Amino acid sequence: MLNLGSLNLPQRQAVETIHGPVLILAGAGTGKTRVITFRIAHMIEKRISPDHILGVTFTNKAAREMQQRVNQLIPRPKARPGEEKPKRPTICTFHSLCVRILREHIEKLGYKRNFVIYDESEQLGAVKKILSQISAKGEKTDPGAILGLLSRYKNGGERAAIFADPSVAAMAEHVKKRYESALRACNAVDFDDLILLTLKLFREHADALEACRTKYRYVMVDEYQDTNAAQFELVHLLTKEHRNLCVVGDDDQSIYGWRGAEIANLLDLEKHFPEVKIVKLEQNYRSTSTILDAANALIKNNTRRRAKQLWSEKGTGTRINLHAFADDEEEARTIIEEIQFARVTRRATWGQYAILFRTNQQSRPIETALRAAQVRYHLIGGQSFFDRREIKDFCAYLKTFINPHDDVSLLRIANTPARGLSDVTMERLLLASHERSCSVYAAMRNPLVTSTFQTKSRESIEAFVEFIERTRAPLLLTPYAARPLQTWCESFLEETGYYRDLQRSEKNPEIAESRIRNLRDIIATMDGKEAETLVTTGTLAERLETFLENITLDSDRAEEEESTGDAVTLITMHSCKGLEFPHVYIIGLEDGLLPHTRSKTEGTLDEERRLFYVAVTRAMLTLTITHCGGRKKYGQILPCQPSPFLKELPQNLVEDASAKAKRPVAPEAGKDMFAAIRRAIAG
Repeated sequence: MLNLGSLNLPQRQAVETIHGPVLILAGAGTGKTRVITFRIAHMIEKRISPDHILGVTFTNKAAREMQQRVNQLIPRPKARPGEEKPKRPTICTFHSLCVRILREHIEKLGYKRNFVIYDESEQLGAVKKILSQISAKGEKTDPGAILGLLSRYKNGGERAAIFADPSVAAMAEHVKKRYESALRACNAVDFDDLILLTLKLFREHADALEACRTKYRYVMVDEYQDTNAAQFELVHLLTKEHRNLCVVGDDDQSIYGWRGAEIANLLDLEKHFPEVKIVKLEQNYRSTSTILDAANALIKNNTRRRAKQLWSEKGTGTRINLHAFADDEEEARTIIEEIQFARVTRRATWGQYAILFRTNQQSRPIETALRAAQVRYHLIGGQSFFDRREIKDFCAYLKTFINPHDDVSLLRIANTPARGLSDVTMERLLLASHERSCSVYAAMRNPLVTSTFQTKSRESIEAFVEFIERTRAPLLLTPYAARPLQTWCESFLEETGYYRDLQRSEKNPEIAESRIRNLRDIIATMDGKEAETLVTTGTLAERLETFLENITLDSDRAEEEESTGDAVTLITMHSCKGLEFPHVYIIGLEDGLLPHTRSKTEGTLDEERRLFYVAVTRAMLTLTITHCGGRKKYGQILPCQPSPFLKELPQNLVEDASAKAKRPVAPEAGKDMFAAIRRAIAG
């Protein structure tokens, strides 16, 4: 029996309201995940079939955590031999949900079920290919910027100010058509397409929509303030008939407007569901009253918001420390000294500290100081495991074997390792594919094309085609149980000489061995217990498709897997949402950094204030805020002014660090400090 007595009154109301539309306004640190998981478990206890329950999150990590917590609250009964597996609720990301729907129905849209999902590097490859065809000679265009614009445009952002310029809108529409055509030719979709194609499916095929509505009769959406126009429409289509929608979010933590999130989805929910029940979670279990009072005072300066007042039973705590430094090097040096001092005198661990900043560039002097002091640290947002060259190459091989007409993947591995397919050869093949409106692989197999090459190049092309055909043949014919994927992968990597090529290309043998180890580690997961969520029946191709799907969708797995141990966390304010740390430093509170210069021209000052609010509410015990008189940029110190947000913090909650340093230490506190130092020295 579920123990609802462990919840506070508003939490219990949220859990017990299971029919009709519900908005759970969950302030920072108010036990949101606990409420969501209890609510799912309560529905199951009330005899709602688990397979009718859908929980949607924004990250795979959050989805896994929720699934684990639900499993703990309602243990999974074991199926007897021959019995159907017990039903479980569907808890996944928006993208994973759409993959499930499209794998079942995408043929209605003219795609094959074995579509591939392009990641960012493959998307960039497709955009570069388009730009090479439409750009004027000598014109340089950033494909990353074009891809960002394209994503925004596709997701309903055509209403944004930037597209008011007819020439920009026309360019976006032109690139969009070419881009979609290029992907479709390869039976590929990108992350945006997963949702947009699902919407297209629902609009054009009522039977598919009805099937999904029948299956998902109770829908919960986490972090609702972060949904964009397409995600909002998807949720609305699924729920507007049965009305069993529960959204959880906090408009005060809406900080992703720059990537299409629309705070109005949460603020204007009553327009679509007038009967919605609103439950506010305001008791904070994370921070001291001082930190919460400062956060409340700050966020009240945003006028368009749903009123809420965070409070805590954790006591007043210490005042917020405010440091003013001459420059960013002094800022970095002093922060690290304070952390080291606390480690000695208070036996604090490095892992209890986090340093938050507005832009990635601010981390450089901090990292330099940490290295000089030999303090372990973890920079969140560093290179992902799945962004490493060897992993990208490996996945490109797999995608090519599944679908040789995937141009981006094929072009990546055609001459990796070198096999006589030079850049000139590949450019000619690419041009031939454009002229014939076919894939590069189709051009490689066309005798009319290959006959135009010299003998050596033609033989290299034919050998490559033969290698692809021979290697992919077992995928289509062999049952998974008959041959592990690991054996198949090791075989083609050995044949290509990829491992040897890695060793040759790296001057440092240790780095080469590390790259080889990375490859072997990922290959080992394809058949092991770690892959228990993947299918273990059907052909090798079906198994491989699911494996690639998980890699592409699970973009936050690397951060979770790479254990950091006892280390100071360095993280941007945009990445810190959902995290908490006993001791927090927010650095660079300067006009132009926070609020950022762009916010004044783009009218996003409220979002910058929400970003500061999110940073403040990460702190559990102590909070230190810093700003500099000058910050190094392009090798010279440029003058800085304190952020106007600092004036919005109540002065009685803030203590000037320099004044604090001049005050004499109380005798008793001094004795405790020296005793702690002696203990540390004694070991």
